[in-house]
Amino acid sequence: MASRRVSSLLSRSLISSSSLFSLRDPLLNRGARRYSNLAASLEDTITPPVKVEHTQLLINGKFVDSASGKTFPTLDPRTGEVIAQVAEGDVEDVNRAVVAARKAFDQGPWPRMTAYERSKILFRFADLIEKHNDEIAALETWDNGKPYEQSANIEVPMLARVFRYYAGWADKIHGMTVPGDGSHHVQTLHEPIGVAGQIIPWNFPLLMLSWKLGPALACGNTVVLKTAEQTPLSALLVGRLLHEAGLPEGVVNIVSGFGPTAGAAIASHMDIDKVAFTGSTDVGKIILELASKSNLKAVTLELGGKSPFIVCEDADVDQAVEMAHFALFFNQGQCCCAGSRTFVHERVYDEFVEKAKARAINRAVGDPFKSGIEQGPQVDSEQFEKILKYIRHGVDSGATLQAGGDRHGSKGYYIQPTVFSDVKDDMLIAKDEIFGPVQTILKFKNLDEVIARANNSRYGLAAGVFTQNLDTANRLMRALRVGSVWINCFDVFDATIPFGGYKMSGIGREKGIYSLNNYLQVKAVVTAIKNPAWL
Repeated sequence: MASRRVSSLLSRSLISSSSLFSLRDPLLNRGARRYSNLAASLEDTITPPVKVEHTQLLINGKFVDSASGKTFPTLDPRTGEVIAQVAEGDVEDVNRAVVAARKAFDQGPWPRMTAYERSKILFRFADLIEKHNDEIAALETWDNGKPYEQSANIEVPMLARVFRYYAGWADKIHGMTVPGDGSHHVQTLHEPIGVAGQIIPWNFPLLMLSWKLGPALACGNTVVLKTAEQTPLSALLVGRLLHEAGLPEGVVNIVSGFGPTAGAAIASHMDIDKVAFTGSTDVGKIILELASKSNLKAVTLELGGKSPFIVCEDADVDQAVEMAHFALFFNQGQCCCAGSRTFVHERVYDEFVEKAKARAINRAVGDPFKSGIEQGPQVDSEQFEKILKYIRHGVDSGATLQAGGDRHGSKGYYIQPTVFSDVKDDMLIAKDEIFGPVQTILKFKNLDEVIARANNSRYGLAAGVFTQNLDTANRLMRALRVGSVWINCFDVFDATIPFGGYKMSGIGREKGIYSLNNYLQVKAVVTAIKNPAWL
């Protein structure tokens, strides 16, 4: 029921955004006025309806300062101003967190309590998330810049849904009895892997926390989790709620800090048994190397993408434009699986480009705390400058700039929704993960061609297919070398659906039943039997 609720919320979000502005209005001057009016309104930011209560590290059930006493600022992306100073964890703090997690695993009650008792704590935690929904959502929006309506109506409810899903799994994890060839009783035990190190990104801080903490805790593990330095605040609040729900001390430890220090310490720590990372492919390679050079800990990686969104010649163009727009621009384009290569059949290409341009121009950009806003600022100045650099490269390489192409307003990290047509496969905007509100539209002639071009990428995270032909859908779903294929939809992230990539988009799967394997060891136990009555 909860997954249907989240799916319906997402559907309502799409319907609401498309009904605000007509897809069929191609008037650029009207869009220009909209940019101008919103830019003026950006100067008056709304005061977030939440207070920052936690800025320390969470180690062994207590909020503590970093060992060094150092802090770092977390910024409001709407203005670039400081929200709060947050404790900066590094190697010594990771060591303290690992000691707490190891003691909680080796001596504490968490892996020793019944699975049903663990599930009750996780269910209570999900209840607390719902109780504090608006507070959590406001903190997430303030620190990240995503629309508050997205945080409150989609992401925080999904956070609760994921933990309820894994709470339900806790008492259903078990081994098997298997037949042997001799007089032996053979069984397998599914055991928790131990201390898990988890490193989460800034684009979906709480959802990525749930994808990692949920299965780890359901399986009986303890955790050291590092938040992204851009978005440390919401995880600390959620960590407090975990302990209010009854989580024992030391089971979940949260360290705020930077990748080269705290992140590297987790990946290379000799007393961490497994590491999970979500982020860029380049950093994923470093995580894998550090894990292999230390104790050869198990690794799961959810990395970058350059996902194709394929609009076939039989598609309803208006619907395809709206879905392709959502696939790219959702979350300010800051999605690893964003449909960032929009392949459109040549027969509908020109119509699609005109309507995609109109939709981008009419996208509501502004303070994410304002009602009806579809797009807030990028997360920080580094991402902001990187995206603008790619836009300039797209213009210089000969792509046609149909909409946007510049910053939005004069304050904060806002970027105009940008659309390029006449994009070629060898352009950087068609190859690199831009991670921003930049849609690239490419033309194709037939299925053989688009399959080859879509697969000609170092990434393989996801793909979208828009067609009314079942045979076409069946062919593409099998031919595309990606971990997820969405047909006539996009970004459907129910807790039950596994997510992960092929090629350089990662190793392993998160969510669903498959993610449990990331946090379990399988032990075979063989017992000799004398004079068995049966085998």
